[in-house]
Amino acid sequence: MGSNVGEGKMVCVTGASGYIASWLVKFLLLRGYTVKGTVRDPNDSRKVDHLFKLDGAKERLRLIKADLQEEGSFDQAVEGCEGVFHTASPCYFDPIDPQTELIGPAVKGTLNVLKSCAKSASVKRAILTSSLTAVLYNGKPLTPDVVIDETWFSSPDICRDMKRWYHVSKILAEEAAWKFVKENSVDLVVLNPAFVIGPLLQPSLNETSAMILKLIKGQTFPNYRAAWVNVKDVANAHIQAFEIPSASGRYNLVERVAHYSEHVKILHELFPTLQLPDKCADDEPFMSNYQVSKEKAKTLGIEFIPLEVSLKEMGESLKEKNFINF
Repeated sequence: MGSNVGEGKMVCVTGASGYIASWLVKFLLLRGYTVKGTVRDPNDSRKVDHLFKLDGAKERLRLIKADLQEEGSFDQAVEGCEGVFHTASPCYFDPIDPQTELIGPAVKGTLNVLKSCAKSASVKRAILTSSLTAVLYNGKPLTPDVVIDETWFSSPDICRDMKRWYHVSKILAEEAAWKFVKENSVDLVVLNPAFVIGPLLQPSLNETSAMILKLIKGQTFPNYRAAWVNVKDVANAHIQAFEIPSASGRYNLVERVAHYSEHVKILHELFPTLQLPDKCADDEPFMSNYQVSKEKAKTLGIEFIPLEVSLKEMGESLKEKNFINF
């Protein structure tokens, strides 16, 4: 990652203190970029200290206050930037008021950032962090013979019926983004990562890390199968999507589709002293497997880090940050 491709170039990362964004900032700095990161409060040391500890941060990282809901609040942040990485989006899995907490800020924030890009003379490409949840749910059953690719788009109505509000927020934000860039000729590339796991740079737990922690501390494991990817691959894919001129459209980022029972097995082998759950939360047959195509992601040069390594890094990271002791 250390080649100085980015020397003399400036890029913007929204929501810079987040889980994926922190790794993105780290890798951008390593590549020589100057980074303008937006955060809600640049003076909140608990949220930003880990960013200033990164190599190159003192010289080439500037944090700027910006609010997703406020129109024009990203104008200053994207000014002079060639690339804009929009990773900021609220992530809660059980909101009390989905519209206010999730859907509004996700859609409005995406449009605010893209409006700032459209106004700017310097921006060559915008990269949007969407989610595999904006891909999977189009009404086709997820069965072993199915191969999901980038032509799949989730239906917001199906996700509303399932009460998956985070999914709805990501679907509507991505839809709004594609519509906006068509009308305003912004070069946009969209990344659709699966559940993102791996080591944490920030001190606080994010939602996917909390899922793994809950699994480790649980009495039972959920009867649930999902797609997983390492946070470093996701950060790297963002940079490739910006640097490779021919990159376009959307990219699904998935290393593996795995059931929670497989996580337990892997974690048990990695950390034999951990007290892991040994039975499933229900007696139903395990949720069926499905496949996600990696063909397009491979054109970004991503060699996916195996789930075993991601879980090892995650376990060690949770231990190092005192979320678990073993």
